[in-house]
Amino acid sequence: MKFSIFLHMERYDASVSHHKLFEELLELCDMAEAGGMDKVWIGEHHAMEYTISPNPIPLLSAVAGRTSRIRLGAGTFIAPFWHPIRMAGEAALLDVISNGRAEVGLARGAYQFEFDRMLNGVSATDGGKYLREMVPLLQPLWEGDVEHDGEIWKFPTSTSVPKPIQARPPLWIAARDPDSHKFAVANGCNVMVTPLAKGDAEVADLMTKFENAIEAAPQITERPRIMVLQHAHVHTGDDDWQAAAEGISFFFRSFGAWFGNKTPPVNGFQTAVPPINPEKFPEYVPETLRKNVMIGKPDELIERLKSYEALGVDEYSIWVDNSLSFEEKRESLRLFIDHVLPAFA
Repeated sequence: MKFSIFLHMERYDASVSHHKLFEELLELCDMAEAGGMDKVWIGEHHAMEYTISPNPIPLLSAVAGRTSRIRLGAGTFIAPFWHPIRMAGEAALLDVISNGRAEVGLARGAYQFEFDRMLNGVSATDGGKYLREMVPLLQPLWEGDVEHDGEIWKFPTSTSVPKPIQARPPLWIAARDPDSHKFAVANGCNVMVTPLAKGDAEVADLMTKFENAIEAAPQITERPRIMVLQHAHVHTGDDDWQAAAEGISFFFRSFGAWFGNKTPPVNGFQTAVPPINPEKFPEYVPETLRKNVMIGKPDELIERLKSYEALGVDEYSIWVDNSLSFEEKRESLRLFIDHVLPAFA
């Protein structure tokens, strides 16, 4: 099983500069490269200080310029906000800049908040049709000329300029329901899943959906990979889990406030983060999060991660966005690299 980190710049205090957050993101990526991790993932979000990355390509290009080995994943581009020609060309440019280290993740999008601002209020539930039309176009555009007359996009003969260094840059699809797993596998894509605040049973269920999708696509000659994205925090003291669980709880409650799209943000900050409600959202209670996400001492994480490996998980990505301080994130990543990774060497 390979390991990666998934992160954005995240800002909850207007007194913290974006440049400082940028430098901290680069430091965590430097640690991942030096520590032997396989990949860094950075996603796409708009008008939200909560997760700052209007385009993952500039950030990944900055990481590419100071690293030599670690692979660079856009995790994920929001397909409805892109044109296929632009997507193919910019992803190929990242591959050129990084000398063949780019990986391309795509998603249909989740926040109605973003669709209201980026796509004239189109329903976020319609994002899937953009994804389904775009994915089959990317590899042909990387290979040569394509003419397209689709439901969403229409364009005359065009190609990706530049061309990627890799003959087939890996494509990943963010999936949850069985149909999205089947679409990804049938189109030769790898799959990214997250159990969010749920536990190991959810990971097993997502793996079952993935395996069922593979069985439903006998025409696929090369088995796709699956990555599990989950919050992980390593500590050493008996009571150190509390701060991590409280930070991750705040992150998920912030997610709920953005996803609910009921209270307008103020200058990019969401001020309506609800308090912990054990009755309405029991999964956000710190004691429950301690069990469901990957919080623990090194030996505890190793045991659980070995069970994920036994399920067939190909890659485990540490979700670094968690509202904790940079110092707490850095120490957790150091402990993971020093004391957990060696068990999977």
